[in-house]
Amino acid sequence: MSENGAGKQLSRLEYERKARRRSLIIAGLSTTAVVGALVVLVPLAPGWPAVKNSFFNWEIFVRTSPTLLRTFLLDVAIFAWCAPLIAIWALVIAVFRDTRSPALFPFRLFAIIYTDIFRGVPVILVVYLVGFGIPGLGLPRPWNSPYLWGSVALILTYAAYVAEIYRSGIESIHVSQRNAALSLGLSQSDVMRYVVLPQALRRVLPANMNMLIALQKDVALLSFIGPVEIFRQAGVFKSLLANFTPYVVAAVIFLAVTVPATRFADTLISRQNRRRS
Repeated sequence: MSENGAGKQLSRLEYERKARRRSLIIAGLSTTAVVGALVVLVPLAPGWPAVKNSFFNWEIFVRTSPTLLRTFLLDVAIFAWCAPLIAIWALVIAVFRDTRSPALFPFRLFAIIYTDIFRGVPVILVVYLVGFGIPGLGLPRPWNSPYLWGSVALILTYAAYVAEIYRSGIESIHVSQRNAALSLGLSQSDVMRYVVLPQALRRVLPANMNMLIALQKDVALLSFIGPVEIFRQAGVFKSLLANFTPYVVAAVIFLAVTVPATRFADTLISRQNRRRS
C-alpha cells in the first residue's frame, strides 16, 4: 500500500473514532437530561406520594422479595422443560413443512395447518383451552395437572413460531447446495441432515434467542389456570397487603433475567451481521 493510501486510511479511522466519541457524548448528555427531568418533575405531580407508597414501598419490597424469588424458580423450571421440547417439536414441524416428496404431502399439509392455527390464536386462549379443557375430561392424577397442560399449551404455541423461524433458515440455504449434495449421491434426508440443517440452525440462533426471552415472560400466563408462580404470588401479596409493590418486585426479577439475555441476543445478531458482511 502506498504512503498516500495508508495516510487516507489512518485519516478515515481517526474520523470514525472522533464521530463515535461525539455520538457517545451526545447520547450521554441527552440521556442525563431526560433522566434528570424525570427525577425532578415526576415527584412534583400531585399524586406522586400515593403512587410512591402503592408501587415503590421499600419495606414491602424487602419483605416480599424472598418469597417471590422462590416462586420464580417455578417459572424457571417450567421454562427449562418447555424450551427443549419446543425446539425439538418445532424442528419436526419445519422439516414437515419443507418436505418435497408427494408421498409426504399429508405431513406438509399438517405442518401448514398447525402453524396457521397456533400462530393465529393468542397464547392466553390456548392456555385457557388446553389448561381447562384437557383436565375437564376427568383424567386421574397427575394427568390433570395444570402444570402439565399449561406447559403443553406453551409448547404447542411457541413451536409454531419457532418452526417458522427454522423454515426461514432452511429456505435461506441456496438450492445449489442441495443439488450439489444430491449429485454426490446423498439422499434427501441426508441432504437435510448434513447440509441444510447445520447451516440453517446457526443462522436462526439469534431469532430463537428472542423467542426464548418471550417464552420466559409468557410462563407467567400459566398463573391463570392455577400454578402459583411469581405473577400469581405477587397477586396474592397485593391482595394481602393492599399494595402493588409486589408486582414491581416481580418486574425487577424478570428484568434481571431478560435484559442480559436480550443483550446476548443482540450480540449474536451483530456478530452474525458482521460475518455476513
